[in-house]
This record gives sequence, C-alpha cells and structure tokens, in this order.
Amino acid sequence: MEADFTGAHLLHLAAAGCVLNDLYREAQQLGLVLNGVRVTASGGFDSATWVSTGITYGIELDSTASEEERTALVARVDEVAEIPRAIRAGAPVQRRD
Repeated sequence: MEADFTGAHLLHLAAAGCVLNDLYREAQQLGLVLNGVRVTASGGFDSATWVSTGITYGIELDSTASEEERTALVARVDEVAEIPRAIRAGAPVQRRD
C-alpha cells in the first residue's frame, strides 16, 4: 500500500477507532454477537490551512443479527461515539505555556 500520511490523518484514524470500539461495546449491551467489524475512514485537508474538509466513515459488520438490529446498532453508535461527537461539535485547541 502506498499513501500519503501525516499527523493530521490521525484524526481520521481516531474517528474510525472510536467507532470500532463503540460497535463492540454497544453490541454487547444490546446482546448482539459481532463476529467481525471493519471501519474505514476517509477525508481530506485544505493543504494551505490544514483545515479538515470532513470525515466520512463506513462500517461492515459480520453478525448473525438481523438487518434491523444492525441498522439500530450503527445508528446508536453514530450518536454515542465520543470522538466523532467531539469533532462534530468542534473545540478550541490551545497550547499551554
């Protein structure tokens, strides 16, 4: 695999990792079995300012849960996943002296 990767891309990785973790946590709380999960994330940055142009993530579930249960799980995780919520809300980041 060959790809450009910068520290800014860790933002995408953080969002995907959080969603992955929360899928397993929420599935367990709902009594759903997940045999496997794949979360992918992509997005871009304005190369002049390094402002994110947005993050898109996708989820693939390997589960015996019904389609309705899977849809509910994914919707629940989209609401509760902490890092995507924090990114959506925005926050100042400041250096401390």
